[in-house]
Amino acid sequence: MAYVITAAHPDDAAILGPLHLRNWLENYLNPDAGVDEAWIREHRGSSSTAEGITQWREFIEVANQDPAPHFCRVVRSETEIVGYLCGQGEDSVTLGPMYLLGHAQGHGIGGRLMAEFLTWAGPARIRLGVADYNEGAIRFYLRHGFEITGERYLWRGRMPTLPMTREAPSAG
Repeated sequence: MAYVITAAHPDDAAILGPLHLRNWLENYLNPDAGVDEAWIREHRGSSSTAEGITQWREFIEVANQDPAPHFCRVVRSETEIVGYLCGQGEDSVTLGPMYLLGHAQGHGIGGRLMAEFLTWAGPARIRLGVADYNEGAIRFYLRHGFEITGERYLWRGRMPTLPMTREAPSAG
């Protein structure tokens, strides 16, 4: 299957909102941490509501400005959007969210998305938070120059999260 990375279009918001919730439900359930379906729907369910989709649309519209203070790319297969990477910032950049559906993983798409994001971010320091039990994501970020830069914290009082940073490249 061919995958194409494109800038998100405002009309993609209607897909990205529900896809964001789907990814949380597929990737972040952790009964040991108390991260169950109800908790995820409480904290991420709004992304698939009319208001959440409007917020996605507004984010994408800003990401399509020039220069863009936001970044948003989607991965399209022949039939659907299978992933996305977004971020924001200027002096200090925040990466996230970044998701790929399971069937789209293992094809080098994540690396291609990250390369586009790093180009957009330029020399800025990049921060992110990753669930401490998402070992695949942690390995991915480590391969792309991120380091764990602090103590685990509980996002929204429950999800164990590791802060990661990719320092700005030193001027040569």
